[in-house]
Amino acid sequence: MIVAVLLAAGGYELLQSHGVLSKLESRISASSTPGASAAPAQSPPAAGSSSSVASAFVFATGTKAEPQIYSFINSATKSLNMTMYELSDTTAVNDLIARKKAGVTVRVILDQAEKSTNQSAYNALQAGGVGVVWSSPTFAYTHQKTITVDDRESLILTGNLTASYYSTSRDYGVFDKDSMDVAAVTAVFDADYTHSSVTPSDGDSLLWSPTTAQSRVLSVINGATKTLDVEGEEFSDAAVVNAIVARAKAGVAVRVMVESPSSYTSEIQKVVAAGGKVVGYSSSTGLYIHAKAVIADAGQSDQTVEVGSMNYTAGSLENNRELGIILHDGSDCSLIETQFSADFSGGTAQS
Repeated sequence: MIVAVLLAAGGYELLQSHGVLSKLESRISASSTPGASAAPAQSPPAAGSSSSVASAFVFATGTKAEPQIYSFINSATKSLNMTMYELSDTTAVNDLIARKKAGVTVRVILDQAEKSTNQSAYNALQAGGVGVVWSSPTFAYTHQKTITVDDRESLILTGNLTASYYSTSRDYGVFDKDSMDVAAVTAVFDADYTHSSVTPSDGDSLLWSPTTAQSRVLSVINGATKTLDVEGEEFSDAAVVNAIVARAKAGVAVRVMVESPSSYTSEIQKVVAAGGKVVGYSSSTGLYIHAKAVIADAGQSDQTVEVGSMNYTAGSLENNRELGIILHDGSDCSLIETQFSADFSGGTAQS
């Protein structure tokens, strides 16, 4: 079972991710105001809670979405595994140490290429008795952002735990309780923690870099028959760009939203020439598009959303450790699409 909540707050890296509602009566609708988001989230589910319906909602940038993550960390009673590209949120660090002191087995993997950002957290965690290791040099970056609690639920994020960026970045997150997915996330964590080789399982709905990410992202793009929306901080993978261009030429209504569009001029021109629409954000103080998502055929019976830590670049898809998830639930897809549309309307058109 996947129950998703979408977080529109979190960190971003420079040129380099559910809240479960109690049944359907807690479902909320997203705002259509450009750059706005849905109402604040509920608390994460208690251990053992269940629902047959996945429900999603989007946090507004700057509305203090991070307590949802803190609550999830603090819900751990047996174990907590975290893989994080950037960790500089002292509240999260202190919560991890507190869980360790409460008898929870806490293990953390921090990206070895981001030591300048992560060293303070590494030192604090180590001093607090938390099992913390630097990521394997096998990967160019361990860019994954995931927290798994009690081997029962995983939070898959597009954003880092970097407090200085919470107020400006657009990011999403998905709480996944599907047992096959959680088992796969745990198995990969166990291997990565000890720098052991592993071939990740996709479980029921996952995609991993450097194994299946590119092929599964392409499958979502290629499956679009009516609409295709793509949101990303980085946008340069040739296979992804060419697949989007092909969909636009086939008559699919394509919209692309990127951060720093001047960095992807040729890619954007290809999409626009094929009939797609592209907008960009490039403000260092306003909304920063850090989220990574592909939305195919929103509102249709076969609608699909891919969301995860991987940027749409060859390096991210082929050389990093990354994790994403594919969603089909109408509520989840609708809310991500609504957020995309609101943000798209506030972007600067590209040509």
